[in-house]
Amino acid sequence: MNLNKYNNKIKNINLILLAVLLTGCGGNSNNASSTDSTQTAGSTQTTGNTSTTNPEVSGLGISDIPVELKRTYTTALKFNRYTKVETPNGNAIHIIAQTDIMDNQIVRSRGILEHYLKNLPESIYGEDKSEVANKMAENGAILLLLNGVDDGTNAGAELDGQPLYYGEMQVEGHSWYINQNYEHRDASFEEILHLVHDYGIGVDQNAQFDGALPNFQAEIRAAQINGLADKLWAWPQEQSSWIAELTAENSLSQEYLASVIDSYYGLWGAFDSEYGMWGMYIAKTREDLVAKDPQAAALMNNRFFHSYLTYNARIDDSFKGDFSLKFNSSLSYTYHAQYLKDITLTGSNNSNVIVNQMDNDITGNTGTNTVIFSGPSTHYDITKNDGVVTIKDLQDDRDGTNTVTGIENLKFTDSVLKTSDY
Repeated sequence: MNLNKYNNKIKNINLILLAVLLTGCGGNSNNASSTDSTQTAGSTQTTGNTSTTNPEVSGLGISDIPVELKRTYTTALKFNRYTKVETPNGNAIHIIAQTDIMDNQIVRSRGILEHYLKNLPESIYGEDKSEVANKMAENGAILLLLNGVDDGTNAGAELDGQPLYYGEMQVEGHSWYINQNYEHRDASFEEILHLVHDYGIGVDQNAQFDGALPNFQAEIRAAQINGLADKLWAWPQEQSSWIAELTAENSLSQEYLASVIDSYYGLWGAFDSEYGMWGMYIAKTREDLVAKDPQAAALMNNRFFHSYLTYNARIDDSFKGDFSLKFNSSLSYTYHAQYLKDITLTGSNNSNVIVNQMDNDITGNTGTNTVIFSGPSTHYDITKNDGVVTIKDLQDDRDGTNTVTGIENLKFTDSVLKTSDY
């Protein structure tokens, strides 16, 4: 989020009419990156009140845009790919991408959405999120992955949907992710959260509440009111006009919650400021939340959001070296990567993975890969079953139990072992 740019939820009627007129007039449909070649047959399913025919789907779950959606999200407006998250009631939340979006950006965006909608057992509001997912589909939730940046020049942003731009979507292992210099800050968690919150959880103080979790929204609202009143969030005077705009459009609780989520998942830990979210939120890290904004910390405590990132992160094929899942203050990206659990290396570079304390699931690429552990080999139980190697740390609270597939080597502090020997 840039303080000078806000999501405009009011449709620009003229541009929508223009988009309709441009339907079928052609345009650039080049794919920005290659995908797996696995194909499945096309199928027909019901989505909302329409029957949507799906074209062939790639091994990454990406397809051409279904005809029924392509009438609006046209090639003239540079939309060329589609994926979705299916909902329990048989409908879908659509994700529609423009030409410059990398396939890994599409997959990651879908993964973050699935992460937010993944059930959190024994939690207060997230034990069964089917009602939230169903409500999102019912309310017509659409995620738009757009070329460029949020500078007002992309006409596709005026169509129905939550915009997320190429220039603010990171991919694990890509240089934007590794460097964490905030020139291309990761807005994916914020914008996809807005979609889940507005279309699924629900927003109070409107004419009616059209969401699934009014009690959770009441807690979010109370924390937001406290955060604003106690100058924990958006307190500098230069933000007063922005707060006035958010108040007028009833977006205060959404933007506050996004600041909390970003800090909770480590997105601002490397930011060169005392505070998070461009210096406008009191907390930079998860630890800060507990100390500086206890009501925000309570929102994250067994309510709805998982404590780690549940999606399988596809490490960009440009990455070389050691990708660390373990926090290391000298590696800025690990403020965020420490919350990853499962990853897949892509491409052919020889690259390695340093495990963290969780039970990691690691898949190798076509190069030579090594998984790196914290202790000597004698401290681990190693077994193999159907090509999957399981490495269980016999010491508590260190490396957990890890499963690896397509990995050649296991590196311990005393030795390097080959998985082929098991």
